[in-house]
Parts: sequence; C-alpha cells; structure tokens
Amino acid sequence: MTVQDVRSFVAGHWVGSDHDARDIRSAVTGDVIARAGTASLPVEEMLAYARNVGGPNLRQMTFHQRAKMIKALALHLGQQKQCLYDISFATGATQKDHLIDIDGGIGTMLVFASKGRREMPDAYVYLDGEVEQLSRNGTFLGQHICMPLQGVAVHINAFNFPVWGMLEKLAPTLLAGVPAIVKPATASCYVAELAVEIMIESGILPEGALQLVSGGIGDMLDRLNNQDVVSFTGSADTALRLRSAPHILSNSIRFIAEQDSLNASILGPDAGPDTPEFSLFIKEVTREMTTKAGQKCTAIRRIFAPKTQVPAVIEALQASLAKTTIGDPRDAATRMGALVSAGQRADVLEKAAIIGQEAERVFGDPENFAVEGASADAGAFLPPMLFHCASPDAAKKVHEVEAFGPVSTVMPYDDLDHAVRLVNRGQGSLVASVITHDGDVARKVAMGASAFHGRLYFNNRDSMKESTGHGSPLPHMVHGGPGRAGGGEEMGGVRGVMHYMQRTAIQGSPDILTAISNKWVPGASEIKHDDHPFTRTFYDLQIGETHYTAPREISSDDIKHFAEFTGDTFYAHMDDAAAKRNPFFPGRVAHGYLLLSFAAGMFVQPDEGPVLANTGLDNLRFMKPVEVGDSIKVRLTVKHKTPRNDEYGEVRWHVTLTNQDDELVAEYELLTMNAYAER
Repeated sequence: MTVQDVRSFVAGHWVGSDHDARDIRSAVTGDVIARAGTASLPVEEMLAYARNVGGPNLRQMTFHQRAKMIKALALHLGQQKQCLYDISFATGATQKDHLIDIDGGIGTMLVFASKGRREMPDAYVYLDGEVEQLSRNGTFLGQHICMPLQGVAVHINAFNFPVWGMLEKLAPTLLAGVPAIVKPATASCYVAELAVEIMIESGILPEGALQLVSGGIGDMLDRLNNQDVVSFTGSADTALRLRSAPHILSNSIRFIAEQDSLNASILGPDAGPDTPEFSLFIKEVTREMTTKAGQKCTAIRRIFAPKTQVPAVIEALQASLAKTTIGDPRDAATRMGALVSAGQRADVLEKAAIIGQEAERVFGDPENFAVEGASADAGAFLPPMLFHCASPDAAKKVHEVEAFGPVSTVMPYDDLDHAVRLVNRGQGSLVASVITHDGDVARKVAMGASAFHGRLYFNNRDSMKESTGHGSPLPHMVHGGPGRAGGGEEMGGVRGVMHYMQRTAIQGSPDILTAISNKWVPGASEIKHDDHPFTRTFYDLQIGETHYTAPREISSDDIKHFAEFTGDTFYAHMDDAAAKRNPFFPGRVAHGYLLLSFAAGMFVQPDEGPVLANTGLDNLRFMKPVEVGDSIKVRLTVKHKTPRNDEYGEVRWHVTLTNQDDELVAEYELLTMNAYAER
C-alpha cells in the first residue's frame, strides 16, 4: 500500500514531511495510509509571507470583490468534491457524513459570499452603526468603522470535520481581508491537504492568502503579535493550554475558542409518546448519536425527559439504535462508520467507563457488536452506547465528562424548572434542543437556559420538515457558547467577520467622516451639477451630489383628495377640532404619505434614463406636521453607491423634506437602481 506524504503549503510552495512525521492510520482498516509533519517548519517565513504578501493583496480588494472570490472558490470546490468524498472514507465517515463535512463547508462559504455582497459595502471600510452627533450644531461627529487586522489568522481545527471546520473559519477570515494559516488535526489532515490543494491550484486566491501546516505548528503561537488572531476548535484542555500561554496573554492576541461541550436535548412535558414531538425527539437523538460516529462538537450527550416518560424514551431509543448498521463507510447500507482512530476509540471507552460509574448502560456493548464489511478489531469501530442515570441531581460525572463518540445518557426531570437546572449543569454548551409544541415551555427554557448556551434549537411538528437538526450549526447564526464551550463565537454571518477586524471610533467633521466612509454624512459639502441627477448614470453620479426642488404649497383640497382617493380618512386629516385634541397635532394636518408622494413628484425626472427602478425606502421619520397653507421643498443627495451586477448598481439617496421655515418635516433614504451606461 502506498503511504501518502501529506504536505504543507508554506510561503507559496509545497513542503513534504520529514523524519519528524507521524504515521496516520485508516480508521477502517488500521493500516498506515499517510505520514505528516516536519521538524523544520519555517514559522517566521510563513508569518512574514502572510503579513507582507497575503494581507496587502487581500486588503486591496473591496468586501464585494472578496465575496465574489469566496463564491468562486466554493463553486470550484463543488466541482471537485467527489475526490474529497473518496479520500474521506478513510476517516471512518459515511457518504451522509461527507455531505455534512464537504457539502456543508462549501455551502457555508456560499452563505458568507452572499452576505458579503448583500450586507457589506463594495468598499474598503465597514461602517458599524449610525453616525453619532457629538456637538450641538453637528459640525463634530462620531462613527465606528471596522478595518481588517494587519496580521494573520492561525486556524487550529479539529479532526472530525476536516473540510467544514476549515471552510467555516476561512470564509469570514478572507471576507474580512485577513490571510490564514490553517492547521488541521493530524488524524484527518490528508483530507484538508487535498481541499487546500484544490483551492490553491484554482488560481482564485491572491498570493499569500492561504497556507497549510500538516503536522505540528512548532512555536508559531509564540511569534504572533497583536494584529494576529488564533481561532481554535477542539478540547477544553487544549484550548486552556494555548490561550493561557504568557505570550498570548501579554500581547492581548485574540483567541476564539469553540470547545467540545455537554450539549443536551429536552423532551417537553407536553410531548407524550403519542405525539409527533416524541417521534421527532427519538429521531433527533438517534441521529446525533450516530452521525460521524458521535464525533460532533454539537452532538447530544445528555438526554432529559419527564420522569414518567423515561421508560418510553429508553425503549424507543433502544429500538431505533438497534437499526444502526455499523461497518465499512463506503457501503451505502452503513449507517455509522468508525471513529477517526484507535486512540480516539480508546478515549471514548475510557470516558464511557467514567460515565458508567453513575449510570447504567442500557444499550450497546463495546465487547459484542457486529461490523459489516470490516474488522471490529482492526478498525476504530464502536456501537452506539446509551446510558441511564436515574439520579441526575446527585450525579456529577454525567454533567462533566464528555465521551466524544456515540455515547449519550438519559436522565429524568421533575418539572420544567428542574430540567433547566439540569441542562445548565453543563456549565456552558454550544447547543441545547427543546422538542415541544408548547410556546410557554419554549419561553421558559429560553429565559432560564440562554445564559448557558450559544444556541437553543426548538423543534416540533410545525417546523420539523424544514428544520436543519440539533447538531447543524448554520453560517447565518453564531456557533459557540459560554463557559465550558469556550466563550467564543464563530460564523454568525457578518458577526463572524468582525472577529478578524478592528473596530475603531473615528471623530471629526461631516466632510472628514464622508471622506473616510465614502458615504455622504448630513452636514458635509454638497456637489451641485447642472443636470438633473436622474439623467446621470451610476458611475457619473458623485457622492454628495445634491438636487433642490422648488417649494409646493399644501392645500385643503390636496388633503381631501388624498383621503378620498386612498381611503385614509383618519380624523387628524379630516376633523380640525378632533386633531387639535391630539397632543401631536396643531389641527388638521396633511397625511405623511401625501408628503412622500408629493416629494416624489417634485424631484422625479420623468423621461427615460439611467434610473431603472425605485426599489425601497429606508429609515423614514416624520418630524413635524404640515398644515394647510404650509409649503414643502425637497433636498435629494447621493449618499452611497453599490454595484449590483454587470448592468446596474444601487444608489442610496438621502432625502429631506423641509417647510417654508426650513424646519425638517421628514427624512428618509431612497433606493434606486441606476444603469452603468446611457440607455
């Protein structure tokens, strides 16, 4: 059998293993299939390459350019995923497991690419929050901006998801504009190496954006500085050792940890054996125990059910788990493959024995189980093992010890408050699920358990067809948790990108803030142009370009006609005496939407031109009522521009309506799609 030399990608070139390499064995056969590691890793060269080459290359791209790059990378990986499937079987993973790891990782990249285009600007500066007025007359303002850190992100990943675990960190890092050095767990690094090779050879990434360490990272963490980030996934013990290193602490180096935790699932008191929720609960627990052979940081380790339902839960789980075919993961009939290594198998057995001191094993004998198409002795196979702890209040180990494999413990609770106390004894978890059709149950658990969990997953008959599952963190939502779970957050959409950026408060005049942000700030200089702005193409328009309209007087007939035409005959527009009794109005007033309609007619340019469509109106505020005889005038200013596709871009206009005394009547932002070229 050919033994693969798992390489590292160092400062732009591939480096093989050396005499310091470790053997890697197949989880299925136990044979040595690869070797990885080098004693002469050029750590300083890698860091310099990332900081001096990768970082500048990424930072010269806008957020949208980086988002497009990530999308292209994901699509390219999608075209090559069969070879990733093929090599991943040796980790013990089944084809269904591959869909979580490989397809899930690719899907995560696509979500970040989409959010980068939709929620971040086509610019180099990300604005966090609104402008703060720091002076009476608005000549001194404040704004929070976020900029890419000028260092490198070191990603230390776990063995269980060599593709998803890498890509869910890599996507927000690259979107932020920070280069990454990826260090996968050695046991499955040959899968990560192939994924990195596919990405590097695609030519999509700029030079220096991505490097790979297969094996140990040497003293890399001791050479980081305050512009660098460490993002870690793995055990709490390893995280503690790394994050508490004096160099990390003394330099305030960002350390993001996603640690294994004692996640739980609660069967609601309303979910009896004859309900759809009970069946769903059994299905969810079975899936979480057997998917990836239970090697998931989000897997259900503790199962809580009403005391009266525990016998039914155990019986149902026994029947469900008995259907689990264990064997060669390449076989389509296999429902659960092997653990990643013999070492991991031994660790799970050790931890299961500790749990067994407080709980009775009610299913799964590691000394007597069938393995189809492979050897139970040669491979790292285990059966799913279910325990029952009858006295969870007195127990300690079941709330502290995690067997990172197909092991879970059923425990009773007396009432919902008791269930919440028990689930919180995990001292910080990535996720807890609650299977209930009762909104009050969901609310009470959310109120009592949220502080101890990074995610609460509620499911029932209404959502089960479309729900993604207890153990499936999604890129839109944060993935992490307090306490034992590490205190960090990954993914979470744009929130995840912020981990690799510095938030800075800038202060200055409206013109200064406009220059930095490339977004017009009220009070900044206005640009006058002879042509109406609606006659000018997307690229011709300038930030700050402003158009003023002539005034229009509001008459009694205007208000009456609008009321009759729209059906909006609210008393404040029709009855002067009634309006005067309202503390908000001096008397009969014009409809707010009448003012908006008149404003549109006042600033519009009716001829066919580069304005293709009005697509929205944001942040509308009415400041002062308009009475009969008042006049309004409109100021229309180009606030921001965002390219959208090959033909047109979005123009965000700042619109103000003022009365005859120059008092602000209304304010909003208008969105239009403008063509790039004359039509």
